[in-house]
Amino acid sequence: MRHLGLWLKRAGTGALRACTVAAVTMAVPAVWAAAVALGIRWGAGNPWSWLGPFVLTTVGTLALPRPVCRTVRFLVARWTDTVIPAGYRQAPPVTQLSTGYWWNGFGYERTRRDALMDQRRRIRWNDPANWRDLRFTAIAPFTAGLVACVPPAGAAAAVLGLTRPELLGRAVGVLALMVAVASSPYAWRCLVPVAVHFLRPSPSMVLADRVEELTAQRAEATVAQAAEIRRIERDLHDGAQARLVSLGLSLAIAEKLMETDPDQARTLMREARAGATASLTELRELVRGINPPVLNDRGLVDAVRALALDSPLETTVTAALDDCALDPPIESALYFATAELLTNATKHAHATQARISLTRTTTSVLIQVEDNGRGGADITPGGGLAGLRRRLSAFDGTLELTSPTGGPTLATLVVPCA
Repeated sequence: MRHLGLWLKRAGTGALRACTVAAVTMAVPAVWAAAVALGIRWGAGNPWSWLGPFVLTTVGTLALPRPVCRTVRFLVARWTDTVIPAGYRQAPPVTQLSTGYWWNGFGYERTRRDALMDQRRRIRWNDPANWRDLRFTAIAPFTAGLVACVPPAGAAAAVLGLTRPELLGRAVGVLALMVAVASSPYAWRCLVPVAVHFLRPSPSMVLADRVEELTAQRAEATVAQAAEIRRIERDLHDGAQARLVSLGLSLAIAEKLMETDPDQARTLMREARAGATASLTELRELVRGINPPVLNDRGLVDAVRALALDSPLETTVTAALDDCALDPPIESALYFATAELLTNATKHAHATQARISLTRTTTSVLIQVEDNGRGGADITPGGGLAGLRRRLSAFDGTLELTSPTGGPTLATLVVPCA
């Protein structure tokens, strides 16, 4: 009975998935069929009998591929954890020049509206990903779509057959029902290889995207390095260096007052000792900002636990990284990314509780930071989360954010760990 229950559960889930695959992949052919039916209904004498179906077919064929392919990528990732990169070209920023014209990455226009319209038109017609989506919507109905139609078609044939009074009709209905139930757990799986083969970017597109990504990472690393050097110089100049200069002056004055005014000299020496202690504390804080000592001594897990103890949020940490050795740069990137997410939860989300989970998958390290704040966070270009994603991309890492309005917010960091 237990195996029968599991089988029926798999069959039910498979039937729902097969119906979903059939509905998604058959969307464009459904538009074509509707256009043909509309033309037949209007009749040959109606002047719209050919123009209306032609317009409907054209609009449906050109407008549906991207939503259909996005839905297919989502379903494949949801059901099998297989991520198919979209590979769509990103629009460059539209900027106004000193001459008054607007540059959209392709040409100059007089107004920002014209520049955006021209940019969208060029990207839509020149992006290879759009033609790849169009090819998929033409192939999928005759491959994954036909296979996915077997369970619902079998169920429909079973209903028609079992309602017939003839013995042969009922026998056909029972056979159709058996085919529908037996094929349900497997019919939807044909979508995965078809989608992976026809929707993934070509090697040349992957290489071009990788070159652009590495160029952006190099520029980001250069800017970040220069900013870090300026921060260290500023902190040394305004903090420890100024205290050390004051310490030297105090010791020089105390040396002169040693014989004439010993009490004043002892006071100056006490102040100098306090200044030395403050300078040492500032230097330690500066070094901790570069790389926390606990991260060097105890590793990522203990460093994150120490971070949780220092956080004003009620933070719980669960970790399973004992068998994963990470390179120091990766540990540092993950530590500061986690610290930034906790800071955002405190300052912007006004959260009171947070949960940090560190786990190891087959090929990567996964960190999830969840808070009970007000939500509504988004990764906007030029924002802090976008910079965090760029810094992780230097290690082929990713940042995914789920933050509905009202919360909770869940940030997922994934970095390869070979």
